[in-house]
Amino acid sequence: MNRPDWDVYFMSIAEVVATRSTCIRRQVGAVIVKNKQIISTGYNGAPKGIPHCFETGCLREELGVPAGERHEICRGSHAEINAIVQAASVGSSTEGAVIYCTHEPCSFCTKAIINAGIKKIIYKESYPDALSRKLLSEAGIKVERLILER
Repeated sequence: MNRPDWDVYFMSIAEVVATRSTCIRRQVGAVIVKNKQIISTGYNGAPKGIPHCFETGCLREELGVPAGERHEICRGSHAEINAIVQAASVGSSTEGAVIYCTHEPCSFCTKAIINAGIKKIIYKESYPDALSRKLLSEAGIKVERLILER
């Protein structure tokens, strides 16, 4: 029997969650876990009731904005923030949790992760945001890159 370890298991779930993404540029999934139990998931896409990026187009794409820049003009909400909001909406505490992300968090998501009390981030793909890395270091949040072998 070849069972995946916990990190591989939860990251694999984050990859499946990412398949729900409606972002034109990148599909991202996040899973918040506490005591080896999933408390929330999130993927990137437009807020509830708002047309999705694949329907309206992407302003960042149209303007040629590089990855890691000008997040404020994106109509989508990021996977990590959506997972945190989902946990809050059902009354699940994220204090002391681990978040598994298909991509390294941006600075906006990093600030939410810090304020949500999440203590560890495990991600698969790097993302070019130096401010995010600086904030995580200052906050003392553990960050690990997980490389899945398929």
